[in-house]
Amino acid sequence: MTDVRAIVEQYIAVWNETDRDKRRSLVADVFTADARYTDPLGAVAGHEGIDQFVGGAQQQFGGLTFSLPAEPDAHHDLARFQWHLGTPGAEPVAIGFDVVELEGGKIAKVHGFLDKLPG
Repeated sequence: MTDVRAIVEQYIAVWNETDRDKRRSLVADVFTADARYTDPLGAVAGHEGIDQFVGGAQQQFGGLTFSLPAEPDAHHDLARFQWHLGTPGAEPVAIGFDVVELEGGKIAKVHGFLDKLPG
């Protein structure tokens, strides 16, 4: 059985990794080669597209980190989870909810939703 918690933690690690080479390696470990990511701010595909999208978000929200406030909920090859973006111990500046489709122990699709945005 797939360890969904570990996959989701690796997914969050991708968003927190600021070293481009390390992040690219994590993206390859976490996502299938043809993975697709979609949220209200964009839609990308493949390792390169996902890496560039994450890098852009990091430039916009520099110094903030993503975290999991609760355990992921999963069944079959699907998982859903909420994430927070902010400074540890402080009120999150952004809150989102992602649904991921898994394939062979990796993420094949991400459907992202934004519940709270800064400003």
